[in-house]
Amino acid sequence: MIYRFEQFALDAGKVELRKDGEAVAIEPQVFALLLLLIENRERMVSKDEVIEKVWDGRIVSDSAIASRIKSARRALDDSGAGQRLIRTVHGQGFRFVGEVRLEPVQPAARAAATPMAAEAGHATPDVQLSGEANADLGRQGTTVKPSIAVLPFRWLGDADGYAGIADALPHDLISALARLRWLFVIARGSSFRFRGVDPDIAGLGRLLGVRYGLTGMVEMFGTRITIGVELADTRDGGVLWGDRFTASLDDIHEIRSRIVASIVAALELQIPLNEARLARLATPDSLDAWSSYHLGLQHLLRFARDDNAAAARLFERAIRQDPGFSRAYAGLSSAHFQNAFLKYTGDTAAEILKAKDTAAQAIQLDPMDPFSNFAMGRTFWLEGDLDASRGWLDRATSISPNYAQGIYARAWTDTLSGHGHEGSANAEVAMSLSPLDPFLYAMLGTRALACMIEGDEAKAAEWAEKAARSPGAHVLIAMIAVVAHSLNGDTAAAASWAENARSRRTDVTSDHFFQAFPFRDETIRQRIAEALRMHDF
Repeated sequence: MIYRFEQFALDAGKVELRKDGEAVAIEPQVFALLLLLIENRERMVSKDEVIEKVWDGRIVSDSAIASRIKSARRALDDSGAGQRLIRTVHGQGFRFVGEVRLEPVQPAARAAATPMAAEAGHATPDVQLSGEANADLGRQGTTVKPSIAVLPFRWLGDADGYAGIADALPHDLISALARLRWLFVIARGSSFRFRGVDPDIAGLGRLLGVRYGLTGMVEMFGTRITIGVELADTRDGGVLWGDRFTASLDDIHEIRSRIVASIVAALELQIPLNEARLARLATPDSLDAWSSYHLGLQHLLRFARDDNAAAARLFERAIRQDPGFSRAYAGLSSAHFQNAFLKYTGDTAAEILKAKDTAAQAIQLDPMDPFSNFAMGRTFWLEGDLDASRGWLDRATSISPNYAQGIYARAWTDTLSGHGHEGSANAEVAMSLSPLDPFLYAMLGTRALACMIEGDEAKAAEWAEKAARSPGAHVLIAMIAVVAHSLNGDTAAAASWAENARSRRTDVTSDHFFQAFPFRDETIRQRIAEALRMHDF
């Protein structure tokens, strides 16, 4: 995409600033700052957002920010006194105030897009966007990431005082989704050009160059407000997921963040599921790195020895196809983690080392990816180092606050550290964010362990039963059910789950259990060990 203002052109695809057609010398960091301000020109960009987007969240001084702003103004023949194009909002942030015109990278894109929109019978905004340009921006190495456009929601109602929520929610969603390193999100300045347009979703995909579109509608009924959202695949226009949220008008601004968190968590699940479905339809030889990665995830989450081996092969293939694909390394780390956690191989120490090495490679390639930090954090579980694990997991959830699996992992770490109340609370948050998560069995199991620590055996048995019966629950979850029912005095249920565990793994022992669950509290360890001994583990 090219942004034109005055005699300047900012070419996002070429990473180039031009004045009257001639390239202007500009540092990459200053270019990134200019692009951030121009893409968000309809609002002020805070200093914190500048640090997050331009410096990747690293700690920088106010003078460093001021220096980059000064360089940006100098490149645009602007100044701190004149502030013709870049305006400082004292003590808060900056805003680009110039008049901007958008145009596609390739003129042919406009000619191709305009007839399509006209044939579809929909109004066409005054700008046509290049799909090829957006696809290029959505690349990681040679891997094209999934991309999404969040459109302004439609408002149905008469209360003008609340109509702003139809813009506020998608704006919040764009900001939250932008934290997901695996997803390319079209900037608000582009997707909001479609305000008032009711586009054919497949046509929108071609215009914006995105695979997914998120649309919404806000309705008001008396003192209640209802928000409906739909995720569609722009390749065929099919709806992949939808949900509705209802709240009191008086509470809407308080629960806005919860609605956004729920939608983001759902997209983190639904988009990868669709990517894997599409990959399964392709021939093996035609799989690209991203398709190989998503098929690998599906095998990984089945928690079976053969599936885990298949997952590792697919992650390795993705890495061969794109050596810069950080998430493929994080996936491979998770496969080695599972080998060690469930003792699929005879050399646990080697698997721990491989898990840590591949997680380190993932973080080196993309330190701001929550999945990579999550993968590294879990490797320390294998060594019983819960304190080191906690730091990485906290980083994962600080990067992406709605990352349900990261919140669950922190709950697990809290629980094994003896903080049952905190573990239970975090597990509850994770489940509310992602009620259909592949790790739901683990979230439920964490609730069970937390209740054991808190001394509530009845609740522990209830949660453990739910965990062991959930899809994907592995043999160690069945052992949690053995312990929970035994501590609750239900020997028949405990014996039944013990038989289930042995039918799945004849070699599983209490040593396996405690290596996987390194409880710090010696009292709880002894109680669990006694319950397992009663059932010959």
